[in-house]
Amino acid sequence: MLILFVGLVAAPPALSATQSAAPADTSALQFHGFRAGARLDEIQALLRRPGGGRLRCDHAKADRRVAECRGTLQDAELGGRVSLWISAIDSVAGVTTISSVVAPRQLDQWRREIEARYGRVKPRVQGAQSMMQWVRRGRMLRLTWRTERGARTASVSLVDGRVLDQWGRARAHPLRRTRKLPSDSSRK
Repeated sequence: MLILFVGLVAAPPALSATQSAAPADTSALQFHGFRAGARLDEIQALLRRPGGGRLRCDHAKADRRVAECRGTLQDAELGGRVSLWISAIDSVAGVTTISSVVAPRQLDQWRREIEARYGRVKPRVQGAQSMMQWVRRGRMLRLTWRTERGARTASVSLVDGRVLDQWGRARAHPLRRTRKLPSDSSRK
């Protein structure tokens, strides 16, 4: 009987359906599947959802590793049609921006989703523009909104500072430029 009791004390408690074994990792900032530091093929896969389009990329003339990509996505969860802009280096997104004209309720929904995942922060206001920002392990998510000519425009920017920093170091030392940026799995 004593052995059974010791076994019960030592056994970890069962988790309820609302609990998880470990807290969610919030360092890989993301918004509706788009994440800071994603590879372009991963982003293209997200655009293959119903209502998505093709990612169109133009490479810089001065540094062919740098690409500017654009696309659109029709998604009810995002409030309709959104535009996507990406600055990528070696096919890894350094900056991803998702933007749209939004109804006030849609902006509130974006904000609630982000705050539920990453915590509450105080909005900062500069002129007609407001923004909220979250930073985790060299990555940033910024929600920005403004009203122009009666329409509210909102955007979510996802920035992977590690991608940008490595590109900056490579530009400062041109002989090191031959090394490709690591995939996200090797940058943990």
